[in-house]
Amino acid sequence: MNAILEKKGFICDMDGVIYHGSRILDGVKDFVNWMIERDKKFVFLTNSPERTPHELSMKLQRMGLSVSADHFYTSAMATAEFLSSQTPGCTAYVIGEAALSKALYDKGIYMNDVNPEYVVIGETRTYNFEKLEKAIELVNKGAKLIGANPDTVGVTEKGVMPATGSLIAPIEIATGKKAYFVGKPNPLMLRHGLRFLDCHSADIAFIGDRMDTDIIAGIESNVDTVLVLTGVTAREDIDNFPYRPKYVLDSVKDIVAAAK
Repeated sequence: MNAILEKKGFICDMDGVIYHGSRILDGVKDFVNWMIERDKKFVFLTNSPERTPHELSMKLQRMGLSVSADHFYTSAMATAEFLSSQTPGCTAYVIGEAALSKALYDKGIYMNDVNPEYVVIGETRTYNFEKLEKAIELVNKGAKLIGANPDTVGVTEKGVMPATGSLIAPIEIATGKKAYFVGKPNPLMLRHGLRFLDCHSADIAFIGDRMDTDIIAGIESNVDTVLVLTGVTAREDIDNFPYRPKYVLDSVKDIVAAAK
């Protein structure tokens, strides 16, 4: 545990680590305050491309936690950064929420529904057959298919809902083309987070609640991994995977308790 306390910075997943839906988890406020008091660098990393950093900051504010927008990094931002590095000034046809379009626009990537270089998909509640048909047409014409994350489902207050992986599957099936997914477990997402913090991988711990996205991404990025049991993974689930987290904690409040 001392090795965790001595880290210069933390990359934290959000849902299952910081909150469930609209409820902040026990001990999170103390953990965030501890990071601020100890001058730790930290960023909240989320596979969801649906909200901007400012909107995520406001969401935590409503839960009683004050964290500025510059502490958030989303799969929408990672997707925009990836496309900008691959094809600067490219265009894209986007199926997703406004936050995804804004992240692309901020990197000089503009919307195009005629002959874009990319078709980009993220979670959205405005998915329909017309958009699906358009995406298939453009991919068949040569546009590259990009997913903000590979998640097939997301857990909301209404239950299990389809996520990006499910929305993109019909396009893959209809075109025979496979998408490239930017979000976790792609280590690219975590490496963007490291650069965001301006820290070396050895100085960072990555805290997540999922073995199949968070922990594998941390391992493949050569970052010490901390699995917390406040999300989807139970202690008995760990042995189902061929890899293990470096540390297993009941929740982030264990870190604060160890620091006292």
